[in-house]
Amino acid sequence: MKIPKAMLETQNQSNPLSRSKLIGRCIVSCIFVFLTHLALSVIPRFFSAFSFLTQLALSALLLLLLLGFGGWCRRTLLRAKASAPAFVFFNILFIWGFYFSVIRPAVPQLHDVVFNCGVVFLFIGLYSILTSDPGIVTNGSASPDQTMESSLSQVDKELEPLASGLVHELTHDSGLLMRVRYCKTCKAYIKGLDHHCPAFGNCIGQNNHPLFLILLFGFIGTEASYLVCSSLFAAKSRILDRPSELTLSESLAVSTILFTILQLLWQVVFLIWHIYCLCVNIRTDEWIKWKKYPEFQLVIPPEPGQSFRNIRFWNPYDKGIVQNVKEFLAIQH
Repeated sequence: MKIPKAMLETQNQSNPLSRSKLIGRCIVSCIFVFLTHLALSVIPRFFSAFSFLTQLALSALLLLLLLGFGGWCRRTLLRAKASAPAFVFFNILFIWGFYFSVIRPAVPQLHDVVFNCGVVFLFIGLYSILTSDPGIVTNGSASPDQTMESSLSQVDKELEPLASGLVHELTHDSGLLMRVRYCKTCKAYIKGLDHHCPAFGNCIGQNNHPLFLILLFGFIGTEASYLVCSSLFAAKSRILDRPSELTLSESLAVSTILFTILQLLWQVVFLIWHIYCLCVNIRTDEWIKWKKYPEFQLVIPPEPGQSFRNIRFWNPYDKGIVQNVKEFLAIQH
């Protein structure tokens, strides 16, 4: 398996410098996870008179402020970078630890099993997608370091048309079109590139796109399970009946509910988008940069009296929902 350059620092365990950088970034990410959740607990503690929707909006605003402030602190004060995958990992770990210490006693056994299985699935999925090969086009069996130094020059010579978005590989057995795109983050050509996912520390391409969708379903399911469990805790502890008398743990229970709802909102929208892309056989990268790829450009000849021609978007890969889904599933083999 060939490894993207962006992943080498997290996977090259033989390099002490890479390991120290990884540990440093994980520590920074862990600190910001704890600070984020402590900051969010301020909302239900000091704004209890506001409605739940208002608290949700305030939590979203606070998260945006924390995101900007955290970036400024890392650049100017700490002069250190954080790791997005580590931030995701420690967020899951924080919620899981809080669940065990506060929420779990109020949860029935069935709900407890479902939530814990979901969390374990997320950890396994995160590791799998972080270490997966998205479909990197390389120059054979070179080592990862040699590959990253030499593959670009060789791929430029051998697959130069692919960089412009042209389709060059057609399998006669399945009729599947293979699209190779370039990822600036990983500095590699990826078959079926959808996007580079900072949260998972890897490109999402032909080889790991199904895993990405499964993991996205896993996040939504596990977060929904946590909402059910935390709601049961809130009902049994009568948090909503005494909003002005909340302890720190109870404030964290409400703030983690708010945080989870915000996560669910954007993840559901994100999932709907990817299902749509699957049904019409297009990638996110292609949708955003369609003017860069000639096969998506439909040239309309100029009308009489006009000196310019129109260029419109069209999707040459769309063969109908059923066929598109079949190709998406078959292309993994």
